[in-house]
Amino acid sequence: MSSIVIVGSQWGDEGKGKITDFLSQDADMIVRYSGGDNAGHTIVINHHKFHCRLIPSGIFYADKLSIIGNGVVINPETLVDEMNYLTLHGISVKNLRISERAHVIMPYHQLFDELQEKQKTNKIGTTHKGIGPAYMDKLERIGIRIADLIDPITFSHKLKQALSIKNALLEKFYEHAPFDFDDIYTKYCALAEKIRPYVCDTSYLINQYLDENKKVLFEGAQGAMLDIDHGTYPFVTSSNPTAANAATGSGIGPNRIDAVVGVCKAYTSRVGDGPFPTEIFDERAEHIREVAHEYGVVTKRPRRIGWLDTVVLQHAVRTSGITHLSLNCLDVLSGLERIPVCVGYRYQGNLISNYPANLDFLTKCEPVYEYLPGWNEDITQCHTIDELPHNAQYYLTRVAELVGVKLCTFAVGPDRESTNVMTNVWKQLAKTTLLA
Repeated sequence: MSSIVIVGSQWGDEGKGKITDFLSQDADMIVRYSGGDNAGHTIVINHHKFHCRLIPSGIFYADKLSIIGNGVVINPETLVDEMNYLTLHGISVKNLRISERAHVIMPYHQLFDELQEKQKTNKIGTTHKGIGPAYMDKLERIGIRIADLIDPITFSHKLKQALSIKNALLEKFYEHAPFDFDDIYTKYCALAEKIRPYVCDTSYLINQYLDENKKVLFEGAQGAMLDIDHGTYPFVTSSNPTAANAATGSGIGPNRIDAVVGVCKAYTSRVGDGPFPTEIFDERAEHIREVAHEYGVVTKRPRRIGWLDTVVLQHAVRTSGITHLSLNCLDVLSGLERIPVCVGYRYQGNLISNYPANLDFLTKCEPVYEYLPGWNEDITQCHTIDELPHNAQYYLTRVAELVGVKLCTFAVGPDRESTNVMTNVWKQLAKTTLLA
């Protein structure tokens, strides 16, 4: 048995899809365990970009199963559109499997997402995809699951029950027109028929693969700093992107996780509102944004840009149990004379190295920087650390030292071929198993 969890170690958009795609080459199954279609990932294959929101990156391999786990909230319309999009581009979805226990995003979830955000004084920056309201219904135990959706009788009963609550809120509190049962029921029954062949007990299937000593890769969405428990609350997502949720969100025991790869960029970016201690606003931010095409996959919003923050990375290491670090976008820093790296925060003259929970406290903290020498060389054709300029090598080794986790890969471009291996995690796990 070998299993790896991939997590974002910043605020998302670290290039998890690329690393998932890269590690998928040696996996037998790829499992998405959290989030919804508010999270997008981009895969570049032969210089062609594929944008996905729900379907795991493993779908691009014809010999591997791709699982949408029970921890994901699924918009059936988005899912069907994505399946059609992939099929149109010659990518088969026959190996897709969908958890019967995953919850469904309904039209009223999207509307409430928008209405609730409008009423807030401090905006969260939600994508209005209905993610939060869907998870709210899940916890309130009035949600509709995939198993309910594909059973017309059960779906009818649960939809009527949900609409009795939602329409009352819309009419009495928001003074908004109610939803029509027949419109939703007809549309979603049609969507259910398209996804029905792919629905199964994915927990049973995943555990079966692990029992057969097959390699399973777990793919998260967003990043550790957007985790509802451990992130910059309330400017977070509505689920747990951290590694522990790979177990809950897919239906395996935590003892079945062998390694956790934390993905980061050589700098930091963030979409939406919320604290960002190392954010920069000058021409260097604009340069990084344009060179790296830092715009949201789903929202198309320009991402906020900042220097690498090792306080954030250390927080991600602690809360996700990260065993290996995968660093992307090293090439984006080429041309900078010196590169600041945040090594701590200063508050009223005192140095702190943990990430504060109180955001008012955090706004009074100043980042403390260590300045590393930059490089001017084009590194996009480098395939080993030894081929990099000395200063780029030092950047990688120093980041690993500051974070306290060894690098397993570094990337000098967006393509598969631009990801360079320092430690093959699959082979390392195989050796550990043999020694055991």
